Amino acid sequence: MNSVLRFETFSDEETRALGRELASRLPQRGVVLLTGDLGAGKTTLSKGFVEGRGAARAEDVSSPTFTIIHEYGDPVSVYHVDLYRLDTAEEARRLGLEDLFDQPAIVLVEWGERFPEVLPQERIEIRIRHAGEDKREIEVAGLET
Repeated sequence: MNSVLRFETFSDEETRALGRELASRLPQRGVVLLTGDLGAGKTTLSKGFVEGRGAARAEDVSSPTFTIIHEYGDPVSVYHVDLYRLDTAEEARRLGLEDLFDQPAIVLVEWGERFPEVLPQERIEIRIRHAGEDKREIEVAGLET
């Protein structure tokens, strides 16, 4: 059964820890859409995902804003994509995202809500919202419970 799970975190470490926990609950392959304002904690949560998958240490994970796609693991088990700097869905398509979606890996996509037409319908969506100085409210939809 799919439902919306709600979490609150009160520090970067708690947000990374939630990422590690969620990583253990994700399927082996799939797409995870991460949404939230700039600085909401999408990359912080991603650090936990990547670490939870054993693909890299959290401190080795950075925002792919300028490189657009980072790969983690050997073989790659997590792709971390950031579509913030793209202007059109056509630019997103030219990245070869469909090929990534077919890989035996988790694809974390930041700012994908800007181009929903390039994302698969079947995906997990995580919304992160600042709710105070260090507090984050995190909603997870599409994860089997």
